[in-house]
Amino acid sequence: MTTTHGHTQAVRAKVMGTDVKNLSGQKIGEIEDVIFDRTSNNIMFAVVGFGGFLGITEKYHPIPLSALSYSELEESYVVNYTKSQLQAAPAASIDDLTKDDGLPFRERSYDYYKAQRYWE
Repeated sequence: MTTTHGHTQAVRAKVMGTDVKNLSGQKIGEIEDVIFDRTSNNIMFAVVGFGGFLGITEKYHPIPLSALSYSELEESYVVNYTKSQLQAAPAASIDDLTKDDGLPFRERSYDYYKAQRYWE
């Protein structure tokens, strides 16, 4: 069964390293990691790296999976956000994203992207 974002219910966990593109098909980053909520067995968010060179000055954005749409044609995730919206989004180092069980950035990212909360 396909969801509204084109995902099936059974998805291989081969997401790290997958490109993230804008609606014009331009690569704007890639999935660096996926953060799990061990208490509920849900995915808290994907960590998407934007900018930088070889990890220098790269920003890591926690983005709920529901804010990413997978495109089979592009073989990448596609976001419906402008460059300025992404630049203003919550971001930090990967270590900071997981401090305090990841809860502060989970809250901020779900608020920012107006994503439905899996924990409520």
